[in-house]
Amino acid sequence: MMHTNRAGASKLLKQCSLPLTGVNCVKKIVTNLAVLEIREGKFHLLERAPGVSVEEIKKATEGDMIIPANVPEMILA
Repeated sequence: MMHTNRAGASKLLKQCSLPLTGVNCVKKIVTNLAVLEIREGKFHLLERAPGVSVEEIKKATEGDMIIPANVPEMILA
């Protein structure tokens, strides 16, 4: 999934603007920038894509995000 739309706006929002069909069914999100887990209504940053900084991810994420001290880079095989 792309982290942002074509205009550069975040797809990871504070609140969903579309009709909900399954509440709390998504637990993990993988985008072109990062891997995030949803816990207690917040995005928890788990990994970042190769060459992507934590700052880039922060700028591209509208929703509340928990960022650990060390965010490892994804290992792509």
